[in-house]
Amino acid sequence: MPVPKRKRSRRRRDSRFANKGIQVKAITGCANCSLPLAPHQACSGCGHYKGAKVLVTKEERSAKRAGTRKVRDERKAARQATAEPTSEQQ
Repeated sequence: MPVPKRKRSRRRRDSRFANKGIQVKAITGCANCSLPLAPHQACSGCGHYKGAKVLVTKEERSAKRAGTRKVRDERKAARQATAEPTSEQQ
């Protein structure tokens, strides 16, 4: 009858069962935009969680930045337009 030559270590023994507890993650769809979503997570696409808006999305931030940049450029252009005649008169 064969007998093991050496004792099998705990690490080697337990590594066989390392994947026993791994389970497939549940994926649902966002109620607002239908993107795939992990449970108990806010949607990265629309920023909603349980029907309420909780996150500001990347598109919203870029739209807001574009609006503020446009206002800043308009003010700068208006400032330069009013400053040009005074510098020419002197």
